Amino acid sequence: MINNNSSFSWDLFNEAPIIGIVRGLSKETTLNIAKTFLESQLYTLEVTMNTEGATELINNLKNNFPKLNIGAGTVCTMVDCHRAITAGAQFIVTPIINEEVITYCVSKNIPIFPGAYTPTEIYKAWSLGASAVKVFPATQLGPKYIKDVLAPLNDIKLLPTGGVSKENISSFFEAGAKGVGMGSSLLHKEYIATENFTDLKTHFLLIKQQIQEYLK
Repeated sequence: MINNNSSFSWDLFNEAPIIGIVRGLSKETTLNIAKTFLESQLYTLEVTMNTEGATELINNLKNNFPKLNIGAGTVCTMVDCHRAITAGAQFIVTPIINEEVITYCVSKNIPIFPGAYTPTEIYKAWSLGASAVKVFPATQLGPKYIKDVLAPLNDIKLLPTGGVSKENISSFFEAGAKGVGMGSSLLHKEYIATENFTDLKTHFLLIKQQIQEYLK
């Protein structure tokens, strides 16, 4: 049975269009990150489906932090898609183009951010109804690639993921990105390992500060 108790808030996403990617972290750590995330006025967290206990974690986050957008990442199959949505995921992120997953999410009005790399893949994902296209991995491509792709494909919403950092995040938005996905560069490993959530909050705020002029 699909959990439709709450829906994705585009208003909150647009207020802070940064998706924090949780991968391989414990329940306690993730809940502490979510608390700090919300205190920093960041609102969108993704738990990758290859995280141990991912569905339970998604459910816990939804119950404890109803204001946050909680989604599932690394969704490659319909099995994972169904598991994630049943657990309460409000959006789905994939590293690849799986047409069945995309069209299913579109039909259920669930935001879907499929991964694509080339202009052809990006256009295909968008044509299938993607809410935004995750440009992945963006590590080697950089902001200029986003700008170059958007020159002919200016209607497409791009969400670069991989390689986005505090140092370059503003360049991606300046190039036309509508949001970004960030893993370890956002979820600072040292602060998390030492449970230094005060400095983690400062880190979150500094990153958000870099894109203030691009936010609505």
